[in-house]
Amino acid sequence: MIESIPIPGIEDFDRAYWKNCSKNILSIQHCADCKQPRFPPRHMCPKCQSINDEWNIVSGTAVLWSFVIPRPPLLPVFENQSPYVVGLVELIEYENIRIIGQIKTDENIDSLKIGDTLSVRFKKINDEISLPYWVNE
Repeated sequence: MIESIPIPGIEDFDRAYWKNCSKNILSIQHCADCKQPRFPPRHMCPKCQSINDEWNIVSGTAVLWSFVIPRPPLLPVFENQSPYVVGLVELIEYENIRIIGQIKTDENIDSLKIGDTLSVRFKKINDEISLPYWVNE
């Protein structure tokens, strides 16, 4: 486990997402009735208002859509990680499905650019939570 960082709470409507992440699998919630994908997970479909859902596994390949490099001063729990990259990635399978996560690169972080192709990885936080992050391909 890593140092104590803020972690998401698990709710009934997103339990499948976190369970899959803990198995190093990225999945996206879909409406079981109209098939509309949605992220972040939620109780009800915004298109047809159905409360029925299903989960589809995705590749985790994404395009860097936007990013920021937080610099000090930061919250104390994040100070030792600085500088780091927080990115918004768009999954290749779904236009307009975007996920926020850390971006890691072997290169200088200043070399990242919008449009880079990234692959998902997972960092185990505890037995229930593994956080997705993305790396350069």
